[in-house]
Amino acid sequence: MQFDLVTPERKLASMDVNAVQIPGADGDMTALPDHAPVLTSLRPGVVSVESASGTDDYVVTGGFAEVSPEGTSILAEQAVPKAEATREMIEAVLEDARAALETATDDTRTVAAQRVNDLGELLNIHFS
Repeated sequence: MQFDLVTPERKLASMDVNAVQIPGADGDMTALPDHAPVLTSLRPGVVSVESASGTDDYVVTGGFAEVSPEGTSILAEQAVPKAEATREMIEAVLEDARAALETATDDTRTVAAQRVNDLGELLNIHFS
């Protein structure tokens, strides 16, 4: 199936893949060929892409994923190959998320708190 990963700055990946593991807002999911159509928001985490040449991992800070029977497209707020991600990059995003949590209204506080939690977990699991 076709896989595309883009950010506002650039296209990071466009390739034929076997599976894509996605950190969806409602939980992790794996997109496979002929998958039912799904549109989900992303939480901060790692997108893992399996192809004939191996596995490629990308760190994303949020965004959206569209899955169809033909492929998966991810529109990420920020994304980099995992090998290029740094602790400092994630800490900067976490600092912004904490500031947003401090000013969040009652309507947005839960989502803002979850983002802080997800970024902290990303930092602890992948950059400790």
